[in-house]
Amino acid sequence: MRIKRVFAISKKEYLQIIRDPISLSLSFLMPAVLLFLFGYAISFDIKNIKTCVLDQERNSKSRNFISNFESSGYFKVISYLEREDEIDKFLDSGKTALGIWIPQNFSKNSEALIVIDGSDAGNASLILNYISDIFLADKENSSKINLKIRFWYNEDLKSRNFIIPGLIALIIAIISALLSSLTISREWERGTMEKLISTPLKPSEVIIGKIIPYFLIGIIDLVFSVLIACLLFKVPLKGNLFFLSLVSLIYLFGGLSYGILISTATKSQILSIQISIVSTYLPTLLLSGFIFAIENMPDIIQTITYLVPAKYFIFIVRNIFLKGSPVNYLLFQFILLVLFSLLFFALSIKKFKKEV
Repeated sequence: MRIKRVFAISKKEYLQIIRDPISLSLSFLMPAVLLFLFGYAISFDIKNIKTCVLDQERNSKSRNFISNFESSGYFKVISYLEREDEIDKFLDSGKTALGIWIPQNFSKNSEALIVIDGSDAGNASLILNYISDIFLADKENSSKINLKIRFWYNEDLKSRNFIIPGLIALIIAIISALLSSLTISREWERGTMEKLISTPLKPSEVIIGKIIPYFLIGIIDLVFSVLIACLLFKVPLKGNLFFLSLVSLIYLFGGLSYGILISTATKSQILSIQISIVSTYLPTLLLSGFIFAIENMPDIIQTITYLVPAKYFIFIVRNIFLKGSPVNYLLFQFILLVLFSLLFFALSIKKFKKEV
C-alpha cells in the first residue's frame, strides 16, 4: 500500500465533499439539530395541564379544592363551566385534558368527580400520579375528600391505542415522501429527463402522472394499516370512517407532493432520500405530538410544530379512533392539512421546469 495513492484518493473525496454543500451542511448541522430537538422537545413531565372546572358548590371549600390543583404548578384552569355536558365537549375537542366536577353537596359529602382524557395513556397516568401527589401532600384534607376518577376514551389506558394511530401517520409520512422523492431525480440520473422534456406534456401533467402510481400504493398501505390497527391490535374506531379516509388521502397526497418537490430540487436520488427521511421522520416523531406532548415544549419549538403537517393528521386520527369526535371539532386541523397539501403540490409544479 502506497501512502501517496491513499492521499490522492482522500484529496479527490475531499474535493467532492466541498463541491456538495448540501451534504456537507447536513453533516455538520444534523448533530446540532438532533441535540436541539431531543434536548428541548423530549420531556416526560407535564406542566400547565389544561383543566376545565364545573363548580356547582361555589363556596370557600370548593375554591380551596380547586386552588390545590392550580398551586401545584401542574394544572392550569382555562375555563369554568356552567353545565355538565360542557365537560364532555371540552375533553372531546381536545381543549382540556382534565375535567373537575364539584357537585352542589360537596360541603356535606366531600365527593368530587375527576375526568381524565385517557386517549394519551402516558399523560393520563402522569396526571393521575400528580393528583395523588397533591392530595397525599395535603394530609389534613386528603382523608376527608372522596375523589371519583374516570378515564374517558381509553378506559384501560392501553398504550397501543395511543401509539398505533400515530404510527399510521409516521408510516405514511416516510413512505410517501421516500418513494416519490426518487421520481424526478431518477429521471435525471438515468438520462431520460431529456426525452421527457421533449414531450408536449405540461409540468402539472408530469407531476400528477408521477404521483398516481404511488398514490395507489399509499391507499393500499393505508387500508392495510387501519385493518391491522383494528383487527390485530383491537384499537377502537369510534368515529366517522369516511372522514378518516378523506383525511388520510389528503395527507397521503401532501406527502407525495412533498416528495416530488424534494426530487425536483435535488436531482440526486441519494440526496433526495437523505432529505426526505430527515425532513419527515424526525419532525413526525418529535414535533407532531406522536409521542411527546407539544404543550410541554418551549414556545419556540411549539411555534415550529405548526409547520409539521403530521401534527394535524395525528390529532384528527386519534380523535376519530378513540373519541369519535364529530367533524366540526376537527375542521380547523382538516383545513390546515388541505392547505399544506395544496401548497406542496403547487410548489412541486412550479419547481419542475422542462429544460435541461
